[in-house]
Amino acid sequence: MPEILKATLEDVPLLNALINAAYRGESSKKGWTTEADLLGGIRTNEEVLTLLINHADTALLKYVNDKGDIQACVNLKQHDDKIYLGMLTVHPELQAKGIGKILLEAAEKYAAEKNCSSIYMTVISLRTELIEWYRRHGYRDTGDRKPFPENDPSFGLPKTKLEFIVMEKML
Repeated sequence: MPEILKATLEDVPLLNALINAAYRGESSKKGWTTEADLLGGIRTNEEVLTLLINHADTALLKYVNDKGDIQACVNLKQHDDKIYLGMLTVHPELQAKGIGKILLEAAEKYAAEKNCSSIYMTVISLRTELIEWYRRHGYRDTGDRKPFPENDPSFGLPKTKLEFIVMEKML
């Protein structure tokens, strides 16, 4: 039976491989959430994931199948009475099977348990199919925009001018 657990430091190498495979490079093109046409470089690294797992206000949740294989993950960071949702990741070959929705529901449950009023995220404005997916799950465009960090390779290497939109769901 699949389950959602908090990631541990032992999971870092597998999470790193999963996240980078889902967002960048040829492997990401097997799924519908690829950023490969927008960004080069990597999505994250083991150092960043280690910091996230060790941070007191952050939970990195993993979705594991009945064999214990990590198939998806999401990063949740508390800011006052809100949760920032980032790196919602599903293995490219398993996308469009409901796993992302299950993780999104787990994130909302986590936020409610932390007595948070909302969950918010940033999404690259050109990712219209992803923005629509979040809208179908109750998230709205707040109207806020944030510049994409163009000179920070830890975010990736933009192939075009990018910006983030901020989306939020009240709980």
